Amino acid sequence: MNPNETLEDLLDRLPEAEEPEPGPMADLVRSLLEQLGEDPNRDGLQRTPVRVARAFRFLTSGYRTDVADILNGAIYPVSYDEMVIVKDIELFSLCEHHLLPFYGKAHVAYIPNQKVIGLSKIPRLVDMYARRLQLQERLTNQIAQTIQEVIEPRGVGVVIEARHFCMMMRGVEKQHSAAITSAMLGAFRTRQKTREEFLSLISHKANGF
Repeated sequence: MNPNETLEDLLDRLPEAEEPEPGPMADLVRSLLEQLGEDPNRDGLQRTPVRVARAFRFLTSGYRTDVADILNGAIYPVSYDEMVIVKDIELFSLCEHHLLPFYGKAHVAYIPNQKVIGLSKIPRLVDMYARRLQLQERLTNQIAQTIQEVIEPRGVGVVIEARHFCMMMRGVEKQHSAAITSAMLGAFRTRQKTREEFLSLISHKANGF
């Protein structure tokens, strides 16, 4: 590494930065900088339009991914009929109203009906939908509906807890507020005990986790 190399220079050399330079989007960012009263040709901003364009392509990569690619056949027959939960799935997304980030955790559960999804595929599904311009409410529903459609379980439950920069940095400027959304399908909606079991298990902190 060159001792005079900056962190930004290093990031530019990462594999995702090797794709063709995203000209039209970079041009829009350059225009935005000018509208903000900045000089896009000054030191520190010369590469900003390209970096921002690449960052947005990554943060919205969910538009260029589909469910079949994510699952890749990882659906398995099984005689298990108890609740499956993957909790504390970190997520990062962009609010569609202000293009500001929101971040948090998703908790996903389902009750199998002779089929299960490979466990690693559930966080990948969360990422696919999170890496789009989103509303937290829509994101919650999309995850639940996709699992319901793919394996037709007896029920699906999804809870997302997130903090939104559009509330923290602007507007009401409440840094410690969090939004919680849920989607309950099948047994999670119709059976109170199932719903309560799910909510209890995602709030439980197991030893070592």
